[in-house]
Amino acid sequence: MPFREDLFARYGGTLRGGALNAQKRAVEQVRPGEILVIEARGDLTAGTVGDILALRAQVRGAAGIVTDGAIRDSQALHAMDLPVYYGATHPAVLGRRHVPWEVNTTIACAGVTVTPGDIIVGDGDGVIVIPAHLAMEVAQDAAEQEAQEEFAAAMVAKGESVDGLYPLGKRWQVAYETWLAKREGLAKREEQADAVPE
Repeated sequence: MPFREDLFARYGGTLRGGALNAQKRAVEQVRPGEILVIEARGDLTAGTVGDILALRAQVRGAAGIVTDGAIRDSQALHAMDLPVYYGATHPAVLGRRHVPWEVNTTIACAGVTVTPGDIIVGDGDGVIVIPAHLAMEVAQDAAEQEAQEEFAAAMVAKGESVDGLYPLGKRWQVAYETWLAKREGLAKREEQADAVPE
């Protein structure tokens, strides 16, 4: 939540009885393979996570951290074996702009709705969110898109124009299907060869 002094005093630091605030609870609750996603409303003027909490998430088995806010201790975070996606770096602590509010709930991160259980995929180009019930459909579509782009790249490397080739048009459909069948046949033969005992 946006910073408000009275709310931060009540929810932001160490809570009554020594309980953890929502930020630290989220880190302590992350399970192996999970991604910690932090909503910061796109505010880049205070870090949402730094080296100690990121290290704790890594030790607990987190597969990554995503925030639409800033991070602190960027050199230490980059040195970790933990992918971290963020909007900026900033030396200020969370409490300068944020009140840690709740965990394991639906949020908006970088303008995208994220619910617990969603599949988060990141690479050098950024992060996408896939609702779990759509994962198989998205994976099949992505595999098809990847194959079409591999075919297009092979044809462009041979000197072909991208006209009608990228995106794949009717003129190239038969050639693509032939190429795909050869590729799948080769992969199947390689699998069979690997399965033969020596």
